[in-house]
Amino acid sequence: MGTFERYLSLWVLLGIVAGILIGNLAGDSITFLSELEIAKVNIPVAILVWMMIYPMMVQIDFSSLKNIGQNAKGLSLTLIVNWLIKPFTMAFFAWLFLDQLFHAYLEPELAQEYIAGAIILGAAPCTAMVFVWSYLTKGDANYTLVQVSVNDLVLLVAFIPIVRFLLDVTNIEIPYNTLLSSVVIFVVIPLVAGYLSNKLLIQSKGKKWLEEVFLPKLKPVSIIALLTTLVLLFAFQGNQIIQQPFHILLIAVPLTIQTYFIFFIAWFSGKWIGLKHQICAPSSLIGASNFFELAVAVAIALFGLNSGAALATVVGILIEVPVMLSLVALANRWKY
Repeated sequence: MGTFERYLSLWVLLGIVAGILIGNLAGDSITFLSELEIAKVNIPVAILVWMMIYPMMVQIDFSSLKNIGQNAKGLSLTLIVNWLIKPFTMAFFAWLFLDQLFHAYLEPELAQEYIAGAIILGAAPCTAMVFVWSYLTKGDANYTLVQVSVNDLVLLVAFIPIVRFLLDVTNIEIPYNTLLSSVVIFVVIPLVAGYLSNKLLIQSKGKKWLEEVFLPKLKPVSIIALLTTLVLLFAFQGNQIIQQPFHILLIAVPLTIQTYFIFFIAWFSGKWIGLKHQICAPSSLIGASNFFELAVAVAIALFGLNSGAALATVVGILIEVPVMLSLVALANRWKY
């Protein structure tokens, strides 16, 4: 696990502090960045998200799909948990805590935006960090690659209808065209670009060069883009955070409960159907973790840089590593 991944929560906190300072010092002089849009998609954010997501997509070898039948039970469990359970339990926990239990602390409009951010986060299962979690639990590397590849393909067709349905159920109105264009821009384009790059680079340079030379050079680009996005977000949200820092804790409660809940469902279901530990661990961890880069991008596209929805997705990044490392520790302790 690299230094950046290990201390992700620290970098997020530093990004929050830096963003708030820049926002307070620059004032209205940076508002033009939030107005640089095409089809309601913020151009600076789109560029940064491409820089985050493309390196993930390059490392996914979709030729691994030929092995899809080797661990059908594990893959079936992953798909059921990720797409038929996780988005709906996330929406439920977000509604329960942010709209019901915490209603005395949150304005109704802001609570709705926080719920929207949580829903977007819950509909995007992990793509990149799951490789780290699988490695730390001695999970089957080939199976992990297959399940990530399959989930990315399912994401193309399931993300939009699930998000649209859950936002409608919670009475949050969104422009459908903006949601559709967000998925095309932030998933389809990087996915196609990553797939073509992977194939062409392996053909011309070899797989070893791709993994040992090209991907390590891309990694800093992804890290810088993520941190820059966080700074930009909090440059616009600085006043809100300073006035209401307690909201970050309120948002973190349902997100944390949801993470443990999904892990326990997948873990005990995996043991019950007879999965080996090296399959059960990555099957459980992919749903518990999130594709937060996509969630942040979609939340910004739908609700804006200074929205509560965008803030909720960033809180997801903030709790990602400490919570997931605790689940990795559980998976290792319960090894069978």
